[in-house]
Formats: sequence, structure tokens, C-alpha cells
Amino acid sequence: MRELLVATNNPGKLGEFRRLLSHLPVRVLSPGEIGLRLDVPEPYDTYAENATVKAVAFCRLSRRLALADDSGIEVAALDWGPGVRSARFGGTDVTDNATHLLERLRGAGDRRARMVCWLALAIPGAHPEDEPEVELFSGTVDGFVTTERRGEGGFGYDPIFELPGGQTNAELGPQEKDRISHRGRAVAAAAPRIRVLAG
Repeated sequence: MRELLVATNNPGKLGEFRRLLSHLPVRVLSPGEIGLRLDVPEPYDTYAENATVKAVAFCRLSRRLALADDSGIEVAALDWGPGVRSARFGGTDVTDNATHLLERLRGAGDRRARMVCWLALAIPGAHPEDEPEVELFSGTVDGFVTTERRGEGGFGYDPIFELPGGQTNAELGPQEKDRISHRGRAVAAAAPRIRVLAG
């Protein structure tokens, strides 16, 4: 069984990836499980570039197949921001970006939004000096920003992102969320390639 390093230290995201990848013949590892400590800046203006720089850095250092994501929420009333800045939307003084977003949208009539995920899969070369090969996959789901937090599940923006069916991501069970979420759709797109590489 091939090892797959998921390039995140976020426990919520790591748990989600473990579920999403559980049907594939890979052993999912976190950086901490192999003693890897790496903080990779995400300076780019696209999800794909930010995911790529993380995947490549973790692949180079670990010499393992590495999967990294960059994801975010895009809101019509904010000119389809914050996008790639979603994790840093409120700045260093804000500990809850979801609540910060609700405050920014107070009174807004247009609450259309979408969640976007880009995955970068970095494949180590035959020799240590070889540059990793990178393949990209994406997933998007449309919805709305609620006027209040709803649900106890998920993490990040999940309690304020309402799907067309009327529930927030945080109100869904893990399996249902995995089936329709932006990250679930991106992993579904990547799964056939991961299966080939694992074989």
C-alpha cells in the first residue's frame, strides 16, 4: 500500500481527507506522523498555485506522494472574495473567520456564494534531485451565506455555508458532506489518478 502524505496540520481538514481517501489503496499520513514540520507560505493569487507550492515542498522533503489543497469561500456581495484569502480573511486579530464574514454581510441582500477547492498531487521523481510532477484537480459547490451559524459539524466556514437543499455543511453528517462538498468533489476527481499511482 503506497503512502500518501496529506500536507496539512489542520485536524478538521485531515480528518476529512482520511474519510475521503479511505476507499483508495493508500496509507494516509499527516506531517506530524512522520516528524515533518514545515510551514509553507501561500503567497499566490490562485488556489492552484498555493496548493502546488505546498504539495511540492512536502513531496521534496518527504520523498513521498503528497497531496495539498487550497480552498476558500467566494461571496457575490464581496466581489467574489475573499477567495484565496479565506483563511486570513479577518487578519491576525480575528480567530473566527466565519463570524467575521457574517458581520461583514450584515444587511446584505445578495448572499450567493460558492466553496472552491483545488488539489495538487505531487509525485516524486525517480531520483532525489528530480523535480516532482504535479497534477491538479478541483471541485466547486454553489450555495449561500446564512445570516447566523447553524450546525455543529465541520469546521471553518461550514456553519454559515448553506447548500441549495437548505442545510449548512455543518448540519450534514460527515458522509453526506463528503459526497457533495467542494473538497469531496475535488477528491473524487483525483481518485482515479491516485488509484493508478497506488497500484
